[in-house]
Amino acid sequence: MRRGLAHAGAWAAATGTAVALSWLGVHAVLAGTVYDPPRALPVPAGGPGAQPVPSVSAVASAPPAPRPSVSAPARPSPSVPPAPSTPAAPSATPGSGGGVRGYQVTGGRVALDMGASSATLVSATPEPGWSMRVWKQPGWIRVDFTSGNRTSSVFCTWNGHPPTVQTYGS
Repeated sequence: MRRGLAHAGAWAAATGTAVALSWLGVHAVLAGTVYDPPRALPVPAGGPGAQPVPSVSAVASAPPAPRPSVSAPARPSPSVPPAPSTPAAPSATPGSGGGVRGYQVTGGRVALDMGASSATLVSATPEPGWSMRVWKQPGWIRVDFTSGNRTSSVFCTWNGHPPTVQTYGS
């Protein structure tokens, strides 16, 4: 009887150790693939179609900056080139601290955390029937919304200048 209990105890200890080691290995791998938890966004008072308005402190602290001239980014040649629209909202002025800003295009909505020298994608949500693709690089972020042969894009660049946002829709 003692011999049976000793074998059962050894088996339980070996099994517990194997499960613990397996969990540590799997957990370490899976922890690197999990997205960060989502951040809450402030809701604009005007509803879903309202454009963001710069804060009073940002307007009062710095005079309006002239709009930088922006050349079109390199893109694959679509059959019909999309016409650029005006910037969806003013970009953050240097030193204003930025904040989360939303940009609505035909295929969805993009929220960016605009800093003084860079930007971070907070969320991108496609409209029903649209798909989304995101590219992130050290100096820019691009979000495309696609439905059939229609594409809408949001570009945010900050390579050597404060973040600026351009929207394209078709």
